[in-house]
Amino acid sequence: MIRAAALFVLLPLAACTTTPEVAGLPDMSGCGDTKVANLIGKHWTEALRAPTQKRAGTQNLRVIAPGDAVTMDYRPDRLNIETDADGRVARLKCG
Repeated sequence: MIRAAALFVLLPLAACTTTPEVAGLPDMSGCGDTKVANLIGKHWTEALRAPTQKRAGTQNLRVIAPGDAVTMDYRPDRLNIETDADGRVARLKCG
């Protein structure tokens, strides 16, 4: 019984600990969507592909227009650029 009580007291404290970040490691948490957020609202052309990939730091880029068929596979390193009916960038997301 005492062990169960100790568990209920100590478990919430364990949730408050943080893990240290290791300096010098590259950011592997996404596809670079935040690095190219200034594209939202701009007209997408294929001439933007190479500079966008370079700035985002990804080799995987997919442009999705309204009505395009897309696969549902999730690739965290892939930058998806969704355009509206006018060809303007409406949304950026990883996957």
